[in-house]
Amino acid sequence: MTTKRIVVLGAGESGTGAAILAKVKGFNVWLSDMGKIAPKYKEKLNQYNINWEEGQHSEDIILMADEVIKSPGIPDNAPIMLKVAGKNIPVISEIEFAGRYTDAKMVCITGSNGKTTTTMLTYHILQEAGLNVGLAGNVGKSLAYQVATEQHDVYVIELSSFQLDNMYEFKANIAVLMNITPDHLDRYDYKMENYIAAKFRIIRNQTKQDSFIFWEDDPIIAAQLKNLKIEAKIYPFSTNQSSDSKAYIKDGELIFVSETGQFEMSREDLALQGLHNIFNSMAAGLSASILDIKKDVIRKALEDFEAVEHRLEFVETIDGVKYINDSKATNVNSCWYALESMQAPTILILGGKDKGNDYSEIEQFVTEKVKAIVCLGVDNSKLHKFFDGKVDVITDASSMQEAVKKSQQLATAGDVVLLSPCCASFDLFKSYEDRGTQFKQQVRLLKDNTNTQP
Repeated sequence: MTTKRIVVLGAGESGTGAAILAKVKGFNVWLSDMGKIAPKYKEKLNQYNINWEEGQHSEDIILMADEVIKSPGIPDNAPIMLKVAGKNIPVISEIEFAGRYTDAKMVCITGSNGKTTTTMLTYHILQEAGLNVGLAGNVGKSLAYQVATEQHDVYVIELSSFQLDNMYEFKANIAVLMNITPDHLDRYDYKMENYIAAKFRIIRNQTKQDSFIFWEDDPIIAAQLKNLKIEAKIYPFSTNQSSDSKAYIKDGELIFVSETGQFEMSREDLALQGLHNIFNSMAAGLSASILDIKKDVIRKALEDFEAVEHRLEFVETIDGVKYINDSKATNVNSCWYALESMQAPTILILGGKDKGNDYSEIEQFVTEKVKAIVCLGVDNSKLHKFFDGKVDVITDASSMQEAVKKSQQLATAGDVVLLSPCCASFDLFKSYEDRGTQFKQQVRLLKDNTNTQP
């Protein structure tokens, strides 16, 4: 019997993990990356004697695959993927592949916004409860790598729409859908219905024994649910109580309704403040209660959680001006939540690689709360077209250093400088993490220079 040939495309965290799991399971593995492979991943691939290439795709080898595991960043219309499709070679995601080799419970979280924070919160609660839990997907280590090298009883997995696209047999025991707003439409033929369908793959294969947690106030989710027959038990969360709500706000309290009764905690006691974080806390708390975590553990964990880096992350106060890093806001709705939580006049740093953004969603908050916009991008024309005349000052910057310097000049004591770009980072930065890190570096340099001035 010949050994099944697995080809892995992309050698980031996801692809490297998939290749290692395939090797551990005895497959014939080849990994190919069109770009450069990071040294840490080369080291891991070599450790497991996995054949790899970088800077090219050897089509003769790739097109001999029995199955291709595609990294989420590679679009279906990439030249190599069109050739794979032409040969009718099955294409799956790393998550799909890893799911074949573990019986662990899967808590899977998706949404246009809030999924990282909710994933980290859920993981934190389960850790505090003493569960043997792994963190995977867009955060933590690759699920496939953990399945290959570790054993966990539960995995908390952040899933992007790209990861959900190539999942077929995989099942979430607990599926969480935070919200759906336009994002990544360039990957979905600029059709919102394609993006919505991708997000709803999170409930694929669920049965009556499984659970589906979702924000019931989201109009897009509500509309889609009318077209679907949901097998799983439903756990809606909401700002205000409805007949179905399993978590909601009442008189400043967060109310959770579980199988064993209900419990509450003060909104003010939450570690993460702001309306969006209340929703994140509701979803995480519901996930934990479905897993029979004690309410005292849930309450304490929601009170002592430390915030996610690059998501409304306080950096410094300089000359009475607060600097906040929200570089993870790569779409308009994320920026909406950031602006919703601003209580002071705001200098807003916007811009980057536009993904088909509609800025009208934040227009009201911008006119009410923003005193100046600093456009940080290679091409700021779309920002100017929409925002010119709607704020007192709108100016451009071509580097983070320039953006922070201009923001400082525009701000006065009591203001906030908020980096919440609405856009992807790839025009000027390697990633949103790189963008956020540079922002923090420039702010801290600003502080050092301020402190050394006579």
